[in-house]
Amino acid sequence: MDTKQIEYILKIAEENNITKAAEKLFLTQPALNQQLLRLEKELGTQLFHRSRTNWRPTQAGEVYLENARKILLIKQETYRTIGDMVSDKKGTLSVGLTPGRGIAMFSAVYPKFHQNFPGIHIIPVERSVINQQEMILKGELDIGFQTLCPSQRTLDEYVELGKEEILLALPSKHPLSSQKENSGEIYPELDIKALAEDPFVLMYQESTIRYLVDRIFLEADFAPNVLFETSSTSAIITMIQAGLCCGLIPMSYFRTKPEGIACFSLPSHPTWDVVASYRKNSYLTRAAKYFIRLAAEYWNY
Repeated sequence: MDTKQIEYILKIAEENNITKAAEKLFLTQPALNQQLLRLEKELGTQLFHRSRTNWRPTQAGEVYLENARKILLIKQETYRTIGDMVSDKKGTLSVGLTPGRGIAMFSAVYPKFHQNFPGIHIIPVERSVINQQEMILKGELDIGFQTLCPSQRTLDEYVELGKEEILLALPSKHPLSSQKENSGEIYPELDIKALAEDPFVLMYQESTIRYLVDRIFLEADFAPNVLFETSSTSAIITMIQAGLCCGLIPMSYFRTKPEGIACFSLPSHPTWDVVASYRKNSYLTRAAKYFIRLAAEYWNY
């Protein structure tokens, strides 16, 4: 199934420039332009508004691009399904991972996966949940491992791997940290209202955990004193260890028992979902199913 011409036109749209598209495709600009002119002659209309800096699709171009993407997805689905029927031991599998702990999960499960599927070439892609969802929709990612709330799900397929609790983390030298030592529990309860005057470092607004964090403060009826926002949970942990702030951290980050932090459960025990996601109605290979199974074992350990 030769779809080179389709891929050429999509690249022009992606780059908004035929010269840049030609560079990415390792073609000369005249050769790529000839492909476009041939297609436009066949269709009887232009597909792009030309300018030196911005090639915008025409109305006809938008129709072509929309259906071209569908054609490529059908090709991808066809090849994946047949490839899995012929041999489930060869091929590629692109896996979306959230920054930080997603790589930790990948490192833990990959050896066993490779032992059973040595011919499958894994492509790990470290992206935020929102970016993963966009890539899955476009067919650029086979499966994505994500943590989110039910309201943040798209129309993709989701496989439940588990629930994860969000913990309240304090510097070990904080006056309230002694309550953990006195309780004898791993994560004793502490009402976040007791920290209404303390500084917090929070994940950035676009992160999926921020929805849950904001709801926690809303239910506690106070606006936190936010030192700054970050895209890294590890950065928040480092700041807490330095005694500079408090934070709300997913439980899995404490598997390694980082020093200098006292962790508490909130009375409401807020959780979010740990899931594997893939494009709706797409074919899930046996290798992909096995990787998801290993990930479920990891998260439920």
